[in-house]
Amino acid sequence: MTSRKQYRDYYKFLAENVVTPFYYERLMNLRCRLSLADVLSRKNPYLLKAKNIASPDELVRSIVDAFLSSQEETMFGNKLEKFAIYVSKKLYGGFKSELPSVDLEFERNDTYYIVGIKSGTNWGNSDQWNRMKDNFKAARNVLRERRVMKEIVAVNGCIYGKDAKPFKKNADAEKSYYKYAGQDFWNFISGDDNLYREIIKPIDEEARTRDEEFKRTYDGKVNGMVKEFSNTFLNDEGLIDWVKLIDYVSKRGKTDIVFSKEKRTDECAEYLKKKAEEKTRQKEEKKKEEEIKRKMGR
Repeated sequence: MTSRKQYRDYYKFLAENVVTPFYYERLMNLRCRLSLADVLSRKNPYLLKAKNIASPDELVRSIVDAFLSSQEETMFGNKLEKFAIYVSKKLYGGFKSELPSVDLEFERNDTYYIVGIKSGTNWGNSDQWNRMKDNFKAARNVLRERRVMKEIVAVNGCIYGKDAKPFKKNADAEKSYYKYAGQDFWNFISGDDNLYREIIKPIDEEARTRDEEFKRTYDGKVNGMVKEFSNTFLNDEGLIDWVKLIDYVSKRGKTDIVFSKEKRTDECAEYLKKKAEEKTRQKEEKKKEEEIKRKMGR
């Protein structure tokens, strides 16, 4: 049974390490990374036309929302993954793993768990699932070489969703694993059957205090992009010139259309510097992971 003191500790972590950085990232994506030129080049113009979008406001909101949504699922999932590791560390001494496909390692009741954490249950394709199973098998071998003598159980943990048949049996027993999702995952991590509900409380409180600034920034950004789009892609009748738009996105050669560049603020310069450093760090981690994979495959 989780105590109120433990819940307060969890709430504090969620507020400071999940919601606050999530809203910061959302704001910085809007202010510093989002431009009309960038989002137009990422969006299928034929799909926009097929949806019968007729106004610049509707079109811009559609592509901005799609851009933000594509970032947010991964971004928020990664931050909740840190919370799962935090809970495991507090309760069982769990730690972030360096093994491929494994995010968390911890021991409990004479069992050693290796856990790969995903956002929802419908992640990946068959190749990615097979790679995870191969990596679970390789991880078991590495841990035995490191003198882990306890039973090693592999788990694919999903932050939300359901799976009524969690045990995923494989002809190769070393590739078998459990898939715990939603309530079952958070119960597995914490031993608390209500934690999946408790998580929403600090998220709700923090979101309400921070959402106003985001909406104000969002509206300002969209309005500016609508004006820029209208000046460039509306014809004399005030309608979207779809041929001109498709030429901008897809016609070979350099386009004649040039959008004005926003002046970079000190805040954005600092944020983009941090993102560049983070990208470099991720490359180094990827390189390290590939080296571990190479050693595991020997």
